[in-house]
Amino acid sequence: MVRDGYYYGIGFAAAGLVLGWLTRPVWALPLWLLAGFFLWFFRDPDRSVPLSPGIIVSPADGKVTDVSEVMIDGASKLRISIFLSVFDVHVNRSPIAGRVSNVKYQAGKFLNAMNAACADCNEQNIVTVQGDQQTVVFKQIAGLLARRIMFTKKVGDAVAVGERVGLIKFGSRVDVLLNRGVTSLAVKVGDRVKGGSSVLGHFNLESASAAISDVEALKVR
Repeated sequence: MVRDGYYYGIGFAAAGLVLGWLTRPVWALPLWLLAGFFLWFFRDPDRSVPLSPGIIVSPADGKVTDVSEVMIDGASKLRISIFLSVFDVHVNRSPIAGRVSNVKYQAGKFLNAMNAACADCNEQNIVTVQGDQQTVVFKQIAGLLARRIMFTKKVGDAVAVGERVGLIKFGSRVDVLLNRGVTSLAVKVGDRVKGGSSVLGHFNLESASAAISDVEALKVR
């Protein structure tokens, strides 16, 4: 369990005990139910992480709500959007093994995470993970209820595929941005995924290697 669960759970449970002692136990019931909810919400189950070469795992639990091509800084990217309801595990995990090369916090609104505009307008944390032959960007996006995004790593840290890297409190969304031309998808809109264990897609490592070789050749010239 994430330690926040203990903070909320113990806090509401203690408040319920005090209220029940000062009034009647029945009045404490809502607080005890809230304590139970928070202990359940901040659960952090272990996951079986696949280790096949070139895989991209889901960074979050939830439902795939969008798979589309978008333009980011003039480059075409494949975006996979995952919606997290209050019933999903909210611990986030690294989609690939590599090193955190950039972390950018963006202040913003708190639109409903199902709203397409939230990808650009909402408060979010944009994380870039550089692997051996590929780069993946994923966004921790706040939703209507979410008011805190946590990322536990820093630039330069090494991460394993499926490793825990953060948390978004309450309803939210995570977007995964992949380079076009080197990826085959394993999910579609409507699929439910689990962070760290569900495979979103696979890198075409030969295409990725060829692209890196072309870039290196240009540098030499």
